[in-house]
Amino acid sequence: MTRKLEGHTELAPILVIKLSALGDFVLAMAAFKAIRAHHADARITLLTTAPYADLARACGFFDEVWIDSRPGVARIGEWLALGRKLRAGGFARVYDLQTNDRSATYFRLFGWRRSPEWSGVVRGCSHPHTNPRRLTMHSLDRVVDQMAAAGVAAVPEIDLSWAAGDAARFGLAGRYALLAPGGAAHRPEKRWPAARYAELARHLAGRDIRPVLLGGDAETAVLDTIAAGCPEALNLCGETSFEDIIALARGAALAVGNDTGPMHLIGAADCPSLVLYSNASNPARTVPRGAAVGFLQRPSLDALALADVIAALAPREPGLRR
Repeated sequence: MTRKLEGHTELAPILVIKLSALGDFVLAMAAFKAIRAHHADARITLLTTAPYADLARACGFFDEVWIDSRPGVARIGEWLALGRKLRAGGFARVYDLQTNDRSATYFRLFGWRRSPEWSGVVRGCSHPHTNPRRLTMHSLDRVVDQMAAAGVAAVPEIDLSWAAGDAARFGLAGRYALLAPGGAAHRPEKRWPAARYAELARHLAGRDIRPVLLGGDAETAVLDTIAAGCPEALNLCGETSFEDIIALARGAALAVGNDTGPMHLIGAADCPSLVLYSNASNPARTVPRGAAVGFLQRPSLDALALADVIAALAPREPGLRR
């Protein structure tokens, strides 16, 4: 029996929009899988940005991945080209999981006469998410609620079992812990000081748990500071893909990090994880989801002591108290 969208057969193409950021992209993985199951026979395209394209292709939920160059207001030619591409896609339904001003503009690029069914928040869409609590909900709960409003009721847990990163190439022997001390450069208030991470790294090394430092090129200075303070640490700055991080998380004894994207990959891989929050962000809305994720919050992370972090980790790793 062939299911039908409103006015379309099930085989009509589907578009999913999720542009950024990494944490939100990981949380949207549950919806990606649900959309794939709900439209099992349809051709599904994801519109995303370049940093997440490889992850999107690897997960297997999409037939095609389009890269959004996010044109600026003045780049009229790119806007016109994007509009033509969207309209030529022949999409029966769009799941807008970005739900911001940019994706609302993409709704308008289709034109009123050719607009597909649309799950999102833009005025005039066919399947609006109207829950008045949507902006106070956890990001994953909000996506689940949006899917229900669009008739996609069965949203599973985040499943990263498809990821095929190579942890063996890093030559880790014995027990290790992942540290993710980075975060957005323009939000330093969301970072626990590098000197405290160095203290934690030394504490872990003293308990025969090798610290493994994760981050991109933007975190070079932070990771170098920690590595200088703990020679036993393995500094993987700029060396890990998203799938590598997932693979490392599967074998790690524990992980500690700031409110930053890699912690969502690590938590969703069911690594025992502790996420550190200042009052600059709200864990009720953004904490990573996973079987063994916890968090600590202080008004300022400068006030978070190493002893508090160790105490929070102790139920996951009792030997850390020694």
